[in-house]
Amino acid sequence: MAQTSTSSATDQHVDPADRTGAIDEVRAVAGRLTRAMETVIEGKPAVIRTTITALLAGGHLLIEDVPGVGKTMLAKALAKSVACSVRRIQFTPDLLPSDITGVSVFNPETRHFEFRPGAVFAHVVVCDEINRASPKVQSALLESMEEGQVTVDGQTYLLPQPFIVMATQNPLEMEGTYPLPEAQRDRFLARIAMGYPDPSAEIAMLDNHSGRSPLDDLEPVTDATTIARLVHVVQGVYASPALRHYVVDLVTASRVDRSLRLGASPRAAIHLVRAARAHAALEGRDYALPEDIRRVAHAVLRHRLVLSPDALLARRTPDEIITELLQTTPIPAASR
Repeated sequence: MAQTSTSSATDQHVDPADRTGAIDEVRAVAGRLTRAMETVIEGKPAVIRTTITALLAGGHLLIEDVPGVGKTMLAKALAKSVACSVRRIQFTPDLLPSDITGVSVFNPETRHFEFRPGAVFAHVVVCDEINRASPKVQSALLESMEEGQVTVDGQTYLLPQPFIVMATQNPLEMEGTYPLPEAQRDRFLARIAMGYPDPSAEIAMLDNHSGRSPLDDLEPVTDATTIARLVHVVQGVYASPALRHYVVDLVTASRVDRSLRLGASPRAAIHLVRAARAHAALEGRDYALPEDIRRVAHAVLRHRLVLSPDALLARRTPDEIITELLQTTPIPAASR
């Protein structure tokens, strides 16, 4: 097995045993989070894994599905499993951008303007039904999601770390929804759909949710400091030059695909590598493989691709096109 190196000069001096121990901690914490969330979300192991992958990759998660399938419950389950600050924003047509970012208020005693932080100042921000607010309000999250900061009246305020936005949205066919701008969608590392539970999971749900909410008994299994440290560990997972070329080939293929009006952005390529690193760490490796890219590609790319009119008429889906891209893009022989 070829010896791995790391992605930064600083990490080159990390002892291999320390690196292995750090990866073991990532898996241990992820296991605790998974078990805690499974007490609330029945029969959705893949959804929970993708959620934890986005958290450890330092990204944001978009949860899209029809009402009543547990989108908000998933976000609340993750938020309550981590001892950290949590804020929920209920997106409505009358919501203002300042409700999210904060506002400067004049203090007559000091005769100065004082900044009052908005709801975005938390480790976990649950944006419930994000597409029920206007695009102007949705855009209030752009700076915070990309740069981890908020600028109000020319002053910049840093957000706490780790910082994750977990947004739920209903399909666009539902009444009273606004489509998310492309720039907003592109800032989400991954998009998942809950789907309906299978019959056995739904029966268990009737037992567990008919009385008290299972969230009432959910206790934190880790804290914000630990998550921030593990995000840094995941960033040190090795991605070889061949693997990075594979990612570039994949997103480039999407930009010339005739079924797509808009392909994957450079930010999508960055998110693919970040998600693959997190997936590799969850598998117990300190290096990423093409298989990690293939496992996360659908969640990372599906919300960024805009289909052409012909593809829409043919009732094609982004997932079908992503599968074709994965099948036609050559996998590098030496990815480590």
